[in-house]
Amino acid sequence: MMHALKEKTIRGGAAKLVGQALSLLLRLGTLIVLARIIDPGDFGLVAMVTAITGVFDIFAAGGLSTATIQKADVSHEQISTLFWINVAIGALLAVLCVASGPLLAAFYHEPRIAWVMVAVAPGFVFNAASVQHLALMQRELRYIAITVIEIASQVIAATLGIVLALAELGYWALVVNAIAVPLVATVCAWAASGWRPGWPRPNSGIGPMLRFGSTVTLNGLVVYVGYNLEKVLLGRYWGPDALGLYGRAFQLINLPTSTLNGAIGGVAFAALSRLQNDPARFRSYFLRGYSLVLSMTIPATLFCALFSDDIIVIVLGPRWTDAAAIFRLLAPTILIFGIINPLSWLLLSIGLQERSLKLGLVIAPLVSGAYLVGLPFGPRGVAFAYSAALTVWLLPHVIWCLHGTVISVHDLLLAAGRPFLSGAVAALVAATFAAQTAHHSLPVVRVALGGAIMLGVYAWFLLLVMKQRSFYFDLLKGLRGAP
Repeated sequence: MMHALKEKTIRGGAAKLVGQALSLLLRLGTLIVLARIIDPGDFGLVAMVTAITGVFDIFAAGGLSTATIQKADVSHEQISTLFWINVAIGALLAVLCVASGPLLAAFYHEPRIAWVMVAVAPGFVFNAASVQHLALMQRELRYIAITVIEIASQVIAATLGIVLALAELGYWALVVNAIAVPLVATVCAWAASGWRPGWPRPNSGIGPMLRFGSTVTLNGLVVYVGYNLEKVLLGRYWGPDALGLYGRAFQLINLPTSTLNGAIGGVAFAALSRLQNDPARFRSYFLRGYSLVLSMTIPATLFCALFSDDIIVIVLGPRWTDAAAIFRLLAPTILIFGIINPLSWLLLSIGLQERSLKLGLVIAPLVSGAYLVGLPFGPRGVAFAYSAALTVWLLPHVIWCLHGTVISVHDLLLAAGRPFLSGAVAALVAATFAAQTAHHSLPVVRVALGGAIMLGVYAWFLLLVMKQRSFYFDLLKGLRGAP
């Protein structure tokens, strides 16, 4: 049974990783095209809305998908009841979205926002209607099907967005792109899962799941506000152009971390939840997954920081050169996310959601205070203050997360040490190359050659010098189903 779980976990992780790689290419390609058609101010306008509606998105799921995945045994009646709760919450959020449009327009001094809020409101119902279907598929580690759903929804949404952008509809192209993703994903999830909800049963025993889900939701809300308040502040006090630059820089540098966490995080959480009563295997699975995430996050983030000017020109175009400094200043923040985000797998899978909430209640005011310090200096000041605050918080966060669990600080340092040292060596070589070719080649050539050099040095140091070949070969053998 455990061997089957290991094999399904590796296969699921591989499917998600491939899917997230395709998703990364799709998002990057869409961003490259749209950034050359749509003005930064239009991106900023939509970012003003999504910074607020992202809060509603947290409530649309209600933490109930996490509760469904984490619970050792769950019945059809329980899932059906949770489904109808999700739908009711989604409908309420859609109404609140429409009602809050005029208030948000007045706050930002931007009347167009009211109509954008009306347009995005149905997305909350679409999202809510697929929460339990996708959660059931995650419980069963059906990540190939989930990956197909995600890619299909992004392809259709991207196509619609680009067509409307070419028709010179500006920010409405971004709005339609955002709405199409949950709509297509919901239709596909219903078709692929095979599960149909029954009528809600108040006495189905969902009390513990609701308590778990509400704690996860509150934690998500606190963390979201903490990590997105700067976008609201920049939009309010510096306007849509400044927010457009900051928002695209953040989105671009966050792509490696968000892609990897999306690929491996869901699989790891589902697998660890199944192993919560087997400490030895739990520890082994977590440390392997953690090391794998860092081994890919570290070089990607360092590469982005080293070649930030060239990457911005290649991806976003010459109109966005002011975003390069913001992009570079945010790099430490994204690297820290790569270190601390996987720790949420550990806490939630063993039922320590209250500790996760307490951590969020510390992080949110810490980074919010940093935003206020950096706000007078514009997007660059906010980016610098954000990175500085999270750097100070990193070590206390790790110690608090691991306290009383089967994972020690020494375990984590050992898992992180090899990829960090390998990344530092590769970054040093790549930085030397970047300095030597700063004025002698085209940006695309410099990025391609620098990336190849950095990847080669990193792989050589990690696999041979740090002797990690057996770890990755074991993953490949598991992927092939070898004994």
